[in-house]
Amino acid sequence: MATGRELRGDLRLIADLVEPNTRVLDVGCADGALLAHLAHTKGVDARGIELGRAGVQDCVSQGLAVVQGDAEADLALYPDNSFDYVILSQTIQAMHRPREVLEEMLRIGRYGIVSFPNYAHWRARWQLVRGRMPMARCLSEPWHSTASIHPCTLEDFERLCAELGVVIGHRTCMATSGRRRRLASHRWFDNLLTEQALFVLSRGAAPRRA
Repeated sequence: MATGRELRGDLRLIADLVEPNTRVLDVGCADGALLAHLAHTKGVDARGIELGRAGVQDCVSQGLAVVQGDAEADLALYPDNSFDYVILSQTIQAMHRPREVLEEMLRIGRYGIVSFPNYAHWRARWQLVRGRMPMARCLSEPWHSTASIHPCTLEDFERLCAELGVVIGHRTCMATSGRRRRLASHRWFDNLLTEQALFVLSRGAAPRRA
């Protein structure tokens, strides 16, 4: 199984969070780089869903158990507690129903790991002030061709988790490179200075935020 390709910054952090010999589903796994790495280094039962045919073919050529499908419909087909980790990296902003996807992730998995670009970063705000549509630096597409239909911020995502009663067990603020950023003393500054965010989620009964 090929494992030599360099992992994207947020994927390196995600890989560090996954325990060995666990069951992992990567939603929107693209070329399978993370799954191949986890299978090789941690002996996980690595499975994936990918919408694009080219990505599926790339994964299958590496011997990965990846199926072609639309996660927004197909996650409902998995039984409860099928996985230890369900991963959604840099994909939630391209979902039509991100709320339902999060609910499905935590129905079929003990933990959900989600990473996404933060559209409240100061550069995105500056682009809007200049009359341009904000675009996170980790996304290279212009506004008219990007897959992002529900861009969100750290604050947006945490409010959604609170509404769903989802427990945030871990949060990492990152630069575009995937390097961790030191957390600010006030959460408003985290929202302003973070280019990418990474969350580890689990089911729970967190109090709803007003």
